[in-house]
Amino acid sequence: MRQREDVADGGPAQLRLNIGVTAHRDLVDREVPRMRAEVRGFLQHLRAGFPDLPLQLICALASGGDQLVAEEALALGIELIVPLPMAQADYEDDFEDAAALAQFRALLARAHVRTLPMAPGNTLESVRVRGPARNRQYAQLGMFISSHCQVLLALWDGNSSLATGGTAQVVEFHLHNTMPGFRIDEAAPNLLADDESDLIYHIDCPRRLPHAEEGPELAPGVAAPRWLTLNRMTPGDTPVPLHYRHVFDQMEAFNRDVARHAEAIAREAPSLLDAGMPCAPPPRVRDMDALYAAADWLAVHYRHQVRTGMLLTHALAAGMGLAFILYSDVASERLYVALFLLLFALAAVARWIGLRREWHRKYLDYRGLAEGLRVQLYWRLADVEIAPDSSLGYDSFLQKQDVDLSWIRHAMRGTGLLRDGDSDADDARLRWVIARWVGTGEHAAGGGQTAYFRDGGQRRERAYRVTTLLGEIALAGGLAGALALLVGGDQLAASVRTQLLLAMGLLPLLAGIRESLSYRNADKELIKQFRFMHRLFESCRWRLDRATTDTERRHLLRALGCACLEEHAEWILLHRERPLDAGSMSG
Repeated sequence: MRQREDVADGGPAQLRLNIGVTAHRDLVDREVPRMRAEVRGFLQHLRAGFPDLPLQLICALASGGDQLVAEEALALGIELIVPLPMAQADYEDDFEDAAALAQFRALLARAHVRTLPMAPGNTLESVRVRGPARNRQYAQLGMFISSHCQVLLALWDGNSSLATGGTAQVVEFHLHNTMPGFRIDEAAPNLLADDESDLIYHIDCPRRLPHAEEGPELAPGVAAPRWLTLNRMTPGDTPVPLHYRHVFDQMEAFNRDVARHAEAIAREAPSLLDAGMPCAPPPRVRDMDALYAAADWLAVHYRHQVRTGMLLTHALAAGMGLAFILYSDVASERLYVALFLLLFALAAVARWIGLRREWHRKYLDYRGLAEGLRVQLYWRLADVEIAPDSSLGYDSFLQKQDVDLSWIRHAMRGTGLLRDGDSDADDARLRWVIARWVGTGEHAAGGGQTAYFRDGGQRRERAYRVTTLLGEIALAGGLAGALALLVGGDQLAASVRTQLLLAMGLLPLLAGIRESLSYRNADKELIKQFRFMHRLFESCRWRLDRATTDTERRHLLRALGCACLEEHAEWILLHRERPLDAGSMSG
């Protein structure tokens, strides 16, 4: 089977729009041409609507609807991902038709394949016979597809069903996060979270065989395609529902930014992997690292843009204050009014450019995506176990934060899709991850994030003390000028009085602007966060040093990753509440 080219050779890292498939097997022959046309139209509609977001199909290639959709997708050049619920030989036992089995093998040869592990409580022997265990394995497959796609394409007759893991139950899981046979915490660890993961495109699919376990039959006739979500239904010939379109637009914007800065990213972007690894990283890990490198480079790029814009607007605010003081206290000349208006116009233009190009949003969003990918990559290399119906941490990231951040969770859905063949636990890789991520030695003197947060916190504390001191000096200077005018203003020369007036007005203004800049940067909160993260990593380092088994060490790394994601989500929310807005211009 072919393997996707490594991103280093195949172009910039890209996010993909994943389309999951759930479909009936027993199609009505006369309905097949209609369904083919509707599937093709759906895929073409998505491609036209999001030209910079490559499509990717997640489909198990079962007989009937699955194979129909896969054929149409491959004909359009769409990449195909095939999750198998069990080993291929065991899965093929469910193909009763020789032609369908041959088609399955032909399609599989053109796809990327991942075989899912056993569902909780199942064994290889138990799934080889038809019964509850095998059905549970199919239910896990449906949960996996639902958990890793942005849109679920359902070729479904619209009826409810008691068939475990069947199309109706996969649709129910995608909408309501419930799956019979799985505990609520297994099926939906964040049941009430507003995660915008319930989008379904429903194509009506009448069935050929009677099924006694199902509910009432559909009314005669075939329904037109439709969009389904938890709370509403809209015709399928309308655009993607607005909120989901917003999510996909932001994913597409990331791809455009990566393409725009591809040369600089390739030249300058840092990698989480290094020559000290005990073995060469697997291709899927290199893919994830390339995506991380792009997100991290873009976050740094837009952070520079935000800070430049912030410094510029505050400098212009200081200039406006000086022009006002000169006009009101020195000489009432129209030149100072013109200068004030010019500086205000420049500040307004700078603010407009920043808002138009979304520097602040992109800085925070891309930093959040990079942090999520960092945790995912280290978890993957350390063989931290994640349930196959989860997307390796995305479902616990930013769930309770600003709904505009939901695109980051969707971006992370596809990164856990595939595994490399050499995924067996590797103790040497585990130790490399601990050294690279957490650090080595007492208090992690050997580097890692422990040293990063320790040193970064100390640098920020020193910088904050210096800027605070400068602000206090400026404020004291203004007060000293005012006191000098009060005590001996009549005896001072006119030029001296003018200078004191300027000091009395301008120095407190500069102190206020410094305080405003510090507030916008959330300097105090950032120092607290660095201290907290240093303590977190130091505690993890202490526990890792005393862990007696690799299982315990992996458990600690999982807990560390979840804590990092949660803390980073809080950081994003904090900074989202302090954008570079008009208030910055006034100091």
